[in-house]
Amino acid sequence: MKNIKDYNLDELKQEFVKLGEKPYRAEQVFKWIYESNTTSFDEMSNLSKELREKLKQEFTMCVYNILRKQESSDGTKKYLFDVLDGNAIETVLMSYHHGYTICVSSQIGCKMGCKFCASTGAHFARNLTSGEIVEQLLAVQRDAGVKISNVVFMGIGEPFDNYDNVLNAVKIINNQKGLNIGARHISISTSGLVPRIYDFANEDLQCTLSISLHATTDEKRSAMMPINNRYNLEELMKACKYYIEKTNKRISFEYALAKDNNETLEDAKGLVELLKGMLCHVNLIPINKIENGQFTKSTNENIMKFRDYLNAHGIVATVRRELGSDIDAACRTT
Repeated sequence: MKNIKDYNLDELKQEFVKLGEKPYRAEQVFKWIYESNTTSFDEMSNLSKELREKLKQEFTMCVYNILRKQESSDGTKKYLFDVLDGNAIETVLMSYHHGYTICVSSQIGCKMGCKFCASTGAHFARNLTSGEIVEQLLAVQRDAGVKISNVVFMGIGEPFDNYDNVLNAVKIINNQKGLNIGARHISISTSGLVPRIYDFANEDLQCTLSISLHATTDEKRSAMMPINNRYNLEELMKACKYYIEKTNKRISFEYALAKDNNETLEDAKGLVELLKGMLCHVNLIPINKIENGQFTKSTNENIMKFRDYLNAHGIVATVRRELGSDIDAACRTT
């Protein structure tokens, strides 16, 4: 059966017409699912019993079970959800002064093999559907009793390797009759799938694009991120410049600082040279040690020196606030 949460509103209207129903009924159901966070068709009280029965025959309603929940001393919550097929995914809820941010997964496992990322140890099983991505928000809101205001696609998986489902999930999240989270409050990260960066530039979306960069030479980046063997820095930078020119939006470059690897003054100089003239921001990430990983966290002194050098040479750089490190929820991924 079809998961009703896999459909954006326009698609759902088309499905209702096929069922002989008026399109406005689809809007009613959409509001029940996303505004009211309803978990059963039976709860949709403004629909006839006949229609509710028809919906139960045609659709399932993906509702996650919580397998494990951990809470950090700083209030960060990490969830392990049962995706109802024997697999599980992680989702992280973070609290900031501007509201609640959720970090969602886009795949069960990951193919990218980045050497510093905890997802590397997670065997790739499959892509998540649009509804399975969106259900992460709904499940967290039900459990935590909060309204999520920001979404980052930076959990397990490469979002651009699941491009169509991720973009459809964005449509659902962004819809005013649904979760109504503004596109400017949605950030999508990629390890550097160059063809999809061009595609994304042509989508005319207001979402933020984040690029996992982490090194300024092909030799060093390929050692950290195998995707660089397929799309090198020259190709990646060309795509990024196209995105900026096409959208007039800045790119957020993610740069995880690893001790004795990519944290030197020469690395900082290389980053300034690489990003010169680009509309961008650099998000410096204190890397977290992963099991069997070769990289360890740079010192705070070196992180601050790196940041200050970038800022002094015209590249806006900030250090990402670490949240949830005591429950292994801090950034370890793209």
